[in-house]
Amino acid sequence: MAEKTRYSDAELEEFRAIIMNKLELAQRDYDLLKASLTGADGNDTDDTSPTYKVLEEGANTLSKEETTRLAQRQLKFIQGLQAALVRIENKTYGICRETGKLIPKERLRAVPHATLSIEAKNNGKK
Repeated sequence: MAEKTRYSDAELEEFRAIIMNKLELAQRDYDLLKASLTGADGNDTDDTSPTYKVLEEGANTLSKEETTRLAQRQLKFIQGLQAALVRIENKTYGICRETGKLIPKERLRAVPHATLSIEAKNNGKK
């Protein structure tokens, strides 16, 4: 029997459902991070005494930097998931961009936006 070159439409639909679920959660997390950065969550020091405000300014700066980094990572994850949906539409989803072979389902379930098989990923690290 010839080696499978792409996932079936039914398999692609299964992956689409996984990706849509992860995308919804990721978008929710990203929105929370953005709200935190813009102060829309109401968690600031405007209503506390000036002493506490001075002490918290340094912590707020560090916290904002970390929140910004988290938001950037989350946005990159969302973009990866959206790109995976495009590959599903093109019926190229799950094909390793290095080897051209199918990425195992187990890997795609764990990392649905993966474009490399473990083999190709490990070869790139050497």
